[in-house]
Amino acid sequence: MGRKRIRDIRNEELIEATIVAVHRRGYGVVTMAEIAKEAGASAASINYYFGSKEGLMEATMRHLLNKLREAMIRGYATANCPKERLYAVMDANFDDDLFSVAQCSLWMQFWASAPYSPRLSRLHRINRSRVRSHFLAELNGLLPQDRVETARHALQCYMDGVWLQAAQSETPLDSAQARRAAHRVVDLALN
Repeated sequence: MGRKRIRDIRNEELIEATIVAVHRRGYGVVTMAEIAKEAGASAASINYYFGSKEGLMEATMRHLLNKLREAMIRGYATANCPKERLYAVMDANFDDDLFSVAQCSLWMQFWASAPYSPRLSRLHRINRSRVRSHFLAELNGLLPQDRVETARHALQCYMDGVWLQAAQSETPLDSAQARRAAHRVVDLALN
């Protein structure tokens, strides 16, 4: 594997600073200068790398979606049946590298902003479609057809609800506990 380019390292620093600054101040009010200060950079560098605050938010969400995809791939690699793949979908959403207060906060602010931005809205649609597809692929093999959509909806709403609650948490999150709870919810949905 090759070495990281300076540009890639700087992008990651700015994305991590965005997560912290947006969590702390809120996407609607945080300024490019505040994000730059968090990263030890200048607002001009954000404009150079991302073009705008919206471009930075899009890059940040792509970063988080990539973390989710990597967690999903790891989970699917060890899953041997539809139920285990459902667990893998849930586990990916509560992965140690993704399920933190700051990242959940940013994620919720992203979803709230997506309807007003074509670029963010596109990412939202892609992610929702992907999650829906993963659930349906496994639920179709486990439940009668008349129960599949209800179970999918319940599982997706559960994940969203936990993330919303996590975004408002004042204490660190326990991702292992969240995964255990998510497994119980899968079990309930399948009964």
